[in-house]
Amino acid sequence: MLVMKLPIKAADIFIIFLVTGITFYLAYNVYLVPQGNVQVLIRGQGSEWTFPVDSEEIITVSGPLGDTIVKIENNQTWVEKSPCFNQTCVASGVITRQGQWAACLPNNVLLMIQGGGFDEIDAVSW
Repeated sequence: MLVMKLPIKAADIFIIFLVTGITFYLAYNVYLVPQGNVQVLIRGQGSEWTFPVDSEEIITVSGPLGDTIVKIENNQTWVEKSPCFNQTCVASGVITRQGQWAACLPNNVLLMIQGGGFDEIDAVSW
């Protein structure tokens, strides 16, 4: 089998760097720059609330087990306290970016960050 070596020229290297730079620039603007109108959506048993992600709120959401406390502060949202047994929702920590969510399934409470733009693509959906 005959293998031919092609010489790499300066123009080839320039084009490779140009395409790589454009790719990183576009990826940064699409996935890392915050999109406008980002909100926190909180759903409880028969109720729904929407707050700007930069607001400071403490919300009490009633559920079948009792009250779940959701806190919004410093562009972060989390479940502060819940009456559920396993406390997975409290242990899940803060959510900060579009597409992230946390839920207290035993108490029927969901909190999610949504907004005007594309949701984040994660390793599972990619």
